[in-house]
Amino acid sequence: MKPIITILLLVISNTFMTFAWYGHLKFGEMRGFKDLGLWAVILISWGIALFEYCFQVPANRIGSNINGGPFSLIQLKVIQEVVSLTVFTIFTIVLFKTETFRLNHIIGFGFLILAVYFIFKK
Repeated sequence: MKPIITILLLVISNTFMTFAWYGHLKFGEMRGFKDLGLWAVILISWGIALFEYCFQVPANRIGSNINGGPFSLIQLKVIQEVVSLTVFTIFTIVLFKTETFRLNHIIGFGFLILAVYFIFKK
């Protein structure tokens, strides 16, 4: 159960972080946000990132074998990176219609899957 909880928390965490890092790029299309200054956007992003930490920290504590979880720190980091890139790709395709998902992206994800395989190989 701990592996599933860890991965779900990482997905939620990375969803918030992706919105914090890239969501503000859509502010120009949103009423009331279009004319915000840089510092206002930074503060909004920090506010969103707070929720990221509320899920990231428990994911690492539950998932880490230091606290009785199933994953080493290296395994946790690789899982987090794969989740992060997956969430980012979905976010980009859904919200930013100008981005194109191409063959080289698919190949890159294939290499990430290989990385996960080798990190988890005993």
